[in-house]
Amino acid sequence: MSTILKLFQPLQPKHEDTGCKITVVGAGQVGMAAVFSMLTQGVSNNIAIVDVMAEKLRGEMMDLQHGSAFMNNAKINASTDYAITAGSKICVVTAGVRQREGETRLDLVQRNTDILKVIIPKLLEHSPDTIFLIASNPVDILTYVTWKISGLPKHRVIGSGTNLDSARFRYLLSERLSIATTSCHGYIIGEHGDSSVPVWSGVNIAGVRLSDMNPEIGTDKDSESWKDLHDMVVKSAYEVIKLKGYTSWAIGLSLSQLCYAILTNANSVHAVTTYVKGEHGIEQEVFLSLPCVLGSSGVSDVIRQRLTENEQTQFRKSAEMMAKVQSGIKF
Repeated sequence: MSTILKLFQPLQPKHEDTGCKITVVGAGQVGMAAVFSMLTQGVSNNIAIVDVMAEKLRGEMMDLQHGSAFMNNAKINASTDYAITAGSKICVVTAGVRQREGETRLDLVQRNTDILKVIIPKLLEHSPDTIFLIASNPVDILTYVTWKISGLPKHRVIGSGTNLDSARFRYLLSERLSIATTSCHGYIIGEHGDSSVPVWSGVNIAGVRLSDMNPEIGTDKDSESWKDLHDMVVKSAYEVIKLKGYTSWAIGLSLSQLCYAILTNANSVHAVTTYVKGEHGIEQEVFLSLPCVLGSSGVSDVIRQRLTENEQTQFRKSAEMMAKVQSGIKF
C-alpha cells in the first residue's frame, strides 16, 4: 500500500449502492442528453451507459467524468459489456436505427425489433427487477415489443410516449396565452406521432377549461384556430430535425423527469406509453399514451379522462394503426 493510501482507515467494507442506478442503452444524441439531464438535475449519481461503439462510449464517459467535480459525486461507467448494468433500477433504451428513404414503417419496426431481441434479454440477465423505459422510435410499438420479449408485467414496461408531446403542447399554449408553461395544463394522448390526440376538453388554466369558453376549440369550426397548436406539436420534431439534424435536449429532459418520478416514488402523473387494452373501448393489445401515475413499481394507475366522442374516436384510430403494424412483426 502506498504512503498516501495509508492516510485512509476504512471503518467498514465498502458496498456499491445500486438503489438508484440507471442504465442508458445508446450513446447517441438522445441517450447522452438523457444522461446529462439526469446527472445535472441530481436524478441519479450512478449511471451506466452501453453502446456498440466502444471508442465513442469511452469518449463520452471521459468527458462526463471530467465534469464530476461539478456534480454530486457521480459514478459514470460505460462499456460494450452489459455486465456494467447489473443492479439497475431503471433501464432506459434509446438505441435503434433510423428510417431509411423509401422504407416502410413495418420494415423499420422489424429492424428495431431485431435489435431489442438482443438488448432486452441481456439487460434482464443483469437486472431482473428493473423497469424498462423505452425511448426508441416508433416508441409505442417498440414498448409493446419490449413487453413481449421481456415477459415482464405491463406496469414495468413504459414508453416515453407523449410526455414530450404534452410538454410541447403546454409550451405552445403558454406562448399564445402569455402564461407560464407550468401553469398551462393539457395532455396529448395516443400515438407519439402523427395520429396523436390533443385532449382539448381538458385543457385548463387554474381549473378554467378553455372548452367552456370556446366550445369549438380545436375543431375545424374554431374561428380562433387553436387546432394549429396541435399541428405545430406534430410538426415540431420534423422542424427541429430539419434545423439541427436531430432532437435531443427536450427528450433528454423528458426521460430525466420520468426517471425521477420512478426513483422517488413520486406518484406524479405523466403521459407515457402503457398497455391500453380495455381503456376507452380499446380491444387490441396495444401500448399508447395515457396519463399514468408513476412510482417505484412503474405505472401504478391509469387516469381515466372523460374524453369527448371525437377524442375517443381519434384514440381508437391510433390503436388500430398500432395493431395493424404489430400484426406483421416477426419475433
